[in-house]
Amino acid sequence: MTQSLAHLDATAQAALVARGDLTPLELALAAIERIERVNPKLNAVIHPLFEKARAEATAPSLSHGPFRGVPFLVKDAVCTTAGDPYHAGMRFLKRHAYRAREDSELARRFRAAGFVFVGKTNTPEMALSATTEPLAYGPTHNPWNLDCSPGGSSGGSAAAVAAGLVPVAHANDMGGSIRIPASHCGLVGLKPSRGRSSLAPAFGEYWGPLTHEHVVTRSVRDSAAVLDCIAGAAPGDPYTAPPFARPLREELVAPPGPLRIGFLTSAIARASHPDCVRAVERSAALLGDLGHRVEPVRIPELDAPVMGPWIAPAVARDLDRYAELVGEEIGPEDVEPFNWMMAEQARGMSVVDYVHESERAWLWARALSAYWGRDFDLLLTPTAAAPPPRLGELGPLAPLPELMARLGAFTVFTMPFDVTGQPAISLPLHWNDEGLPIGIQLAAAYGREDVLIRIAAQLEEARPWQDRRPPVHA
Repeated sequence: MTQSLAHLDATAQAALVARGDLTPLELALAAIERIERVNPKLNAVIHPLFEKARAEATAPSLSHGPFRGVPFLVKDAVCTTAGDPYHAGMRFLKRHAYRAREDSELARRFRAAGFVFVGKTNTPEMALSATTEPLAYGPTHNPWNLDCSPGGSSGGSAAAVAAGLVPVAHANDMGGSIRIPASHCGLVGLKPSRGRSSLAPAFGEYWGPLTHEHVVTRSVRDSAAVLDCIAGAAPGDPYTAPPFARPLREELVAPPGPLRIGFLTSAIARASHPDCVRAVERSAALLGDLGHRVEPVRIPELDAPVMGPWIAPAVARDLDRYAELVGEEIGPEDVEPFNWMMAEQARGMSVVDYVHESERAWLWARALSAYWGRDFDLLLTPTAAAPPPRLGELGPLAPLPELMARLGAFTVFTMPFDVTGQPAISLPLHWNDEGLPIGIQLAAAYGREDVLIRIAAQLEEARPWQDRRPPVHA
């Protein structure tokens, strides 16, 4: 039963509970067994919550939401769960054994959906990398090849879902941190529109406007149904995305109609790896066969991106916040070199510079966003410009100049849509000759997750990936 459950998505597992075939406790115990057996190979789950999960699964208060009893993992960044470790990949917080004081609004919505939290997943320090190799907890391994990275910063969540430990896990995206791990691990990774869910109660924005919260899944239907559960503003939120016309799960069976789809395979005058080019070209041909008008496009804004001033000041503020939480100053010996460099850069930035760079970023974002509706309905790109790298290539102790250049190659297609706030999805439509998944990305106009779900469901039916499983799988 444990192995057969590992093959089911969250919707199917929830249906077992709804029919009375299994209890929430049986689902939780099966997930715990899989984690205990497989996680030592992956290092994806760093904070087991097994005792709490058993109690939650049998509690009368367990929600009767659409995912009642389904085991779930929470990424150890941004989304806090009351009383549980919260270290954000930092040796400093780990040394102080810091625990979160409250559930974030997002955690409350996951609980209201019926999920049972069985653990928390590994993330790079401060979620600031395209790989998951924090010095605090060590690297997470990609289940498709244990020598490779699962991506970042939601690499722990992606590795766990790809390996069948749980069917769905929390992820967030500030520069590609949902989509890149989804690409590297053969999953569905939807970054919603800005403001689609809430960062309450602690934040209105986090890392400026860049943070987008959702999950990584194995099926399109799970991604749609979870977003239905977590979407919407909380009191005091500074902004919110426009509401859906109908639940996203209803879009799964809605024909997308013929769409205009532009595609490109290079940005910032940098050629993508041939595997990634091949993935886009094959996907473009498939979309054409499905009746869409697919044409190559050139977008000058993607050759001269403006990423805004928000990340470095946010890193500096995070360090100050964590120091305040534990009552101890943070020094360079407590922080990985790249992140300390970012914080130091921010401390030399003036408020006027910050406002000026924000203005430049918003002008650039407006220019990029204008293509949707005018020139095309969707944009098709590689998710990442290269296949999953070997562990260590993007690690925190790599020489800084090399590390910065390498990180740029993995975020060139994802970061722009964190700036514009547009929804974008990574789909596992291609595997290379080495057996590694290569995701493609589709980006829609702001607020149009419905279009992405329709086209993603169509592609999933035309080229299914559900039966593809990595060598390391529960």
